[in-house]
Amino acid sequence: MNKPHMIAQASGRAPFIVGIGGTTRPGSSTESALRVALRHAESLGAETLLFGGEALAALEGYSPEQASRSEGQRAIVEAVRKADAVIFASPGYHGGVSGLVKNAIDLLEDLRADPRVYLDGMPVGCIVTAAGWQGCNTTLGAMRSIVHALRGWPTPLGVTLNTAGVKLFDANGDCSDEQVKASLQMLAEQVVGVSVVQQAQ
Repeated sequence: MNKPHMIAQASGRAPFIVGIGGTTRPGSSTESALRVALRHAESLGAETLLFGGEALAALEGYSPEQASRSEGQRAIVEAVRKADAVIFASPGYHGGVSGLVKNAIDLLEDLRADPRVYLDGMPVGCIVTAAGWQGCNTTLGAMRSIVHALRGWPTPLGVTLNTAGVKLFDANGDCSDEQVKASLQMLAEQVVGVSVVQQAQ
């Protein structure tokens, strides 16, 4: 599943992968990890779009009773509507997905009446960063449950990064840990690979 030529074998356009995640802190480990995964997806021939921490922090709180949406809210919904796959990345806050990321995910309720409801049948990669393995594992479980509720298919690999006392990314956002980098790349390969198979069907 990690061979770039798989993209060329697919019928139609290249897979479109949307990344949603980050924190309010510029250059966060969460957003850096997501960028590494998206860059590898691009190297495999996919097109990608990132909604990072800055974009997520600018979003209004999700209100189901509000019919109107801001430009930023519409951008996320429309991107996911067109996507072949999604990658979510969240820090683990108190054992769960951060409010910043969950607020963006809640907007996908606007896809409930689409021909493809929510993330129905879509491959979804999950990345979690936390200062400890307990937070990593509980948050990954919560994120996978959210994906299931949205009818998506979490990839077999979910990447958890324990950032306690460790700097995994440099100032440019490049991963300094080869094992972590390999895991993020494998997640991207699984997301892109399933997208290619689905397009070919």
